[in-house]
Amino acid sequence: MTIRFKTLGASILATSMMVALPAMADNHANPMVGGAEMLAERNIVENAVNSADHTTLVAAVQAAGLVDTLAGEGPFTVFAPVNAAFEALPDGTVETLLQPENLEQLQTILTCHVVAGDVHAAQVAELIEAGGGEAALETVGGCTLTASVAEDGSVQITDENGNAATVTIADVDQSNGVIHVIDAVLLPAS
Repeated sequence: MTIRFKTLGASILATSMMVALPAMADNHANPMVGGAEMLAERNIVENAVNSADHTTLVAAVQAAGLVDTLAGEGPFTVFAPVNAAFEALPDGTVETLLQPENLEQLQTILTCHVVAGDVHAAQVAELIEAGGGEAALETVGGCTLTASVAEDGSVQITDENGNAATVTIADVDQSNGVIHVIDAVLLPAS
């Protein structure tokens, strides 16, 4: 499996073996997310359903029919928006997206939060440095996200519309990848 990252026009190719870190290093304990313990031996879906901060994301994943995919072998890197991120969208947006006739749009939005591979914060930081301050991350939904470091040192993930999300919790290891919690919903180019 190959993972492709673009950095300022130049492509960096790495096999998932080179990019992947062990699911749980001996000295790394997963952070709590949404008041719940995140167990590295559980998959993305099994952990997400326990997070009180991700109930909207879980409902959207269920409505989009992506549960089996995100519970699958992976590995996946998921930028997981919290409930407040969905609440910040214009009124009625979430309700509209959850309607069956909008299934394809919902699937695209959700998969634009997923990068193929197990990409931890250290790899993202290396890509940003190698890219002179920015790294483009290609998602499984066909979107390109741009990772950068803000003045306060936080990692920002910017969508194709220029909307930025901050990574609030990084490196939540899963049996089939890693989750990075973010504070905004990322959208495909409008």
